[in-house]
Amino acid sequence: MTLYSVKSVALVLNLSKRRVRQLKDEGIIEEYKSASGLYDLIPTVQKYINFIRSGKPDGEGGVNYHTERALFMKAKRQDIEFDLGLKEGNLHTSEDVEAVIVGMLINFKSRLSAMPAKLSPVLSKKSDKAEISRIIKEACDEALNELSDFESLFINEVIEDEKSDAEVI
Repeated sequence: MTLYSVKSVALVLNLSKRRVRQLKDEGIIEEYKSASGLYDLIPTVQKYINFIRSGKPDGEGGVNYHTERALFMKAKRQDIEFDLGLKEGNLHTSEDVEAVIVGMLINFKSRLSAMPAKLSPVLSKKSDKAEISRIIKEACDEALNELSDFESLFINEVIEDEKSDAEVI
């Protein structure tokens, strides 16, 4: 069996001699049992490869290039998928959703606020409780139907926003 010096191990692993000594001090690689400063090449390379694969090539808590690159690529892919979802109309920005919901609630509030003025002349002439109840229910259902038609309101709002954006350009 051939034993190799720190210089030879550093050359094989493409490291500095100092880094090889650091790896030995950290317990990553080990000197051959009976020969101080000499290493059995095969176990040393295997231990170094296992250390690199463990995800901590720069020591405890160090940054792993491959992990960071994978995270970057994942974030980039998610950003591209988000942009595509916006373009295809499958996703909407929070500003668009907020504008639509605020518009819907304002319309709903004005409908409810107008209900007494609209219904009082009609209801004052009625004496049948069932008919009064039916008229009030129809007016409430009409106001609630406006809330249930969220998609058409959203499409109209987005189209108006796109037109206003086009006018600005």
